[in-house]
Amino acid sequence: MNLRPEMTGEALTRLKRARGQLNAVIEMMENGEDCRAALTQLAAVSKAIDRAGFKIIASGMRYCDAARQAGEEPEMTEEELERLFLSLA
Repeated sequence: MNLRPEMTGEALTRLKRARGQLNAVIEMMENGEDCRAALTQLAAVSKAIDRAGFKIIASGMRYCDAARQAGEEPEMTEEELERLFLSLA
């Protein structure tokens, strides 16, 4: 299934925010700053990336469900979506 802007808007926003946080972590490490602050930011980056992935899966599920309800063949099966979901867990 191709990523569509209507499916990825929120996930893209989260990923851009995570990119900024990751850049901050890299700078903290390069500047020898406190490890607690760096690890706190790194945890936030990890959570943001995970949530972006879950948003993409949820959007894909809604998209495929709408296709099924319209009598169309969805681009992915429920099993494929489930496999992708579990790969994030």
